[in-house]
Amino acid sequence: MQDLLQSLNLISPLSIDLQRHLSEKLKVLVLPKKGFLLKQGRVCRNIWFIKKGMARCFYTKEDKEISSWFMKEGDVIISVESYFKQEPSKENIQAIEDCELYSISYDELQEVYRMFPEFNLIARVLTEKYYTLCEQRLFSMRMQRANERYAYLMSHYPEIIKRVPSTFIASYLGITLETLSRIKHV
Repeated sequence: MQDLLQSLNLISPLSIDLQRHLSEKLKVLVLPKKGFLLKQGRVCRNIWFIKKGMARCFYTKEDKEISSWFMKEGDVIISVESYFKQEPSKENIQAIEDCELYSISYDELQEVYRMFPEFNLIARVLTEKYYTLCEQRLFSMRMQRANERYAYLMSHYPEIIKRVPSTFIASYLGITLETLSRIKHV
């Protein structure tokens, strides 16, 4: 738990009371490889922080899985629309590796915001971080060719290339496995 509190402290100092409250509310979850944190159609009622392992978000379209995000140690993971609106999710969240996570429910997090207004700054900084990453992803998908998207992924997120199966990477890049294979060998 100290690792998460330390990460949050780097964004903005946490009061002793806030640290104590978070320590009481956060739950530890162990999720095996291929296990699901969330399935399409269910409401995302928790936000997770990955202590160890890697997970992915994906959609299913015409029986094909389309990966939309990969999260690793130190990342926060939610189904954004489902979590903030508390409505059924359009996506799935699944472990790619065995994972250890911390979780807090939507209601408990709302309580933290009310009781500890200083935590709102941390939430804003994290929201800005992930919103920026989302914008970068949208730009890449709209404006870059497949080989440029792969090169960007390699240069900025090499751990994804090393840790994520090629099938998931191809769907994330919006290309076939065969195209990915050709790009890798150029």
